[in-house]
Amino acid sequence: MSSVITDSCSLRVSSVLNKNAKEFGKQYMIDTCDDTCWNSDQGSPQWLRVSFPKCETIEEVHIQFQGGFAGKDCWIEGNINEEMSRICSFYPEDSNALQISFQDYFFHYKKLYLIFNMCINKYIILFKIMLSMGEKF
Repeated sequence: MSSVITDSCSLRVSSVLNKNAKEFGKQYMIDTCDDTCWNSDQGSPQWLRVSFPKCETIEEVHIQFQGGFAGKDCWIEGNINEEMSRICSFYPEDSNALQISFQDYFFHYKKLYLIFNMCINKYIILFKIMLSMGEKF
């Protein structure tokens, strides 16, 4: 499966552990390497934002946390007419497993936020985020 998060997308995160982007930066959640990750700094909420060059249809979200450092009380926001609105909530498990969500939702947005309103253990450690693509608008 390929992700719509590519080099042509803009990826931002709320924080990086000790501002050390070289070791824990956002690039590591999309690098397909199993032993690198984005590690947030302490505090809640934490978030990541993906901006696409043009609108994309997102069919699934694949996400893999470090067990003990998953998000809780999470949701997705997308832009409609330049305003962000809440699309749906999701409830990831506190595990190391790759989790697949939102197979019943379709998102047609140019910008998506994944909000982790609470953290299991003060930090978010995210090894992988992939957004599977539907048809392009």
